[in-house]
Amino acid sequence: MKNKDALRTEYPAELIQSGERGKYARRYREGTNIVLIDADLHKLFPDSESVNHALRNYAEEHYMPLN
Repeated sequence: MKNKDALRTEYPAELIQSGERGKYARRYREGTNIVLIDADLHKLFPDSESVNHALRNYAEEHYMPLN
């Protein structure tokens, strides 16, 4: 296959044309809790565990109930 963006022969054009763009976009956005942090913060908080630990400490220190 010379053009990697070309439609493969096993996928009929009718299948592609019948799709609805963004059909599940709203549901996806509502069901995620992913946030992006800046690169400099990523050095301090490289994973979910460290972010959650820092946020829980912050909430506790500022008398912010989690529930």
